[in-house]
Amino acid sequence: MLQAALEKRNFVVVGRVGMDFFPDPPGTRVREATEMRVGMGGSSANIAAGLCKFGCSAALVTSVSDDAVGWYCEGQLDHYGVDRRYVKRVTGEYRTSLAVYETRVEEHQSVIYRNNAADFQMSVADVEAVDYSAYGALITAGTVFAAEPSRSAAFRAFELAHKAGLPIIFDVDYRPYSWPSPQVAEEVLSRAGAMADIIVGNDEEFGFMAGHIDKGLAKARALARSSAQIVIYKKGPEGAVTFAGGDEIPTGIYPVEAVKPTGAGDSFMAGFLASLSEGRPMKEAVLRGSACASIVVARPGCAPAMPFPDELEEFLKSHPGPTEP
Repeated sequence: MLQAALEKRNFVVVGRVGMDFFPDPPGTRVREATEMRVGMGGSSANIAAGLCKFGCSAALVTSVSDDAVGWYCEGQLDHYGVDRRYVKRVTGEYRTSLAVYETRVEEHQSVIYRNNAADFQMSVADVEAVDYSAYGALITAGTVFAAEPSRSAAFRAFELAHKAGLPIIFDVDYRPYSWPSPQVAEEVLSRAGAMADIIVGNDEEFGFMAGHIDKGLAKARALARSSAQIVIYKKGPEGAVTFAGGDEIPTGIYPVEAVKPTGAGDSFMAGFLASLSEGRPMKEAVLRGSACASIVVARPGCAPAMPFPDELEEFLKSHPGPTEP
């Protein structure tokens, strides 16, 4: 059963790790920067780090460039306690992803360098080397499907995880710049969604999979009825709707003074899954994930901004929220 699998609190996470640069002090535009801070990034790595902060175990499956940036990412995975036995170094022209973004909301700029991305070199052989029986669930984000050989490898990981009895947790995480065309993205992400047991996405992402944003909610509802056990349809400042066990659970958000828009989805996923793994009720788990997202957008960085359990508890005690959905 899904709950029993999550309560193992041991996850295998497939997807990228990267290096983030952001100007210091917060509010500085990149074009005016004289000093930069650095942190670990990449959706899958962020989720893995967030889970580890909550006392879960997580192993990352990906590829990094065999250079200073790749070595930095390896060191950061060690720092957060993420198991990197399945992180492969690649040589040649492939490079680990680099993100440069501003810690500001107004006219926010985020520039992602993913030319010849090293993580897209993850192969079928790499995922076949994983001992899936050692884990409770598999997590991935949509970017892993954007190019070959990573796409085939990720689908093979889904097959092997299912064979080992692991539920699949899928964050749609549609990034247009990574894909060859919207048509390819719609087809591939829909295929991945149909194989997942837990699907998390925002209104635009579900709308994209359905062919139009107005059809997104119906798409989420249909997935919950046909294949997925849990579907979370996020609506930004309006909260979320969770489809689970035949119920539709609306939830609000925890308003904060945001300093940037990045990292919220990764932090939500980590907080939500960690809460479910502790046996918390669905609505409470979603709200705790939402609180984690609010904490991250109110701090510089992504993985460094994700909360530890005591920070989350303090936030929940002191915040007057959540809002009405």
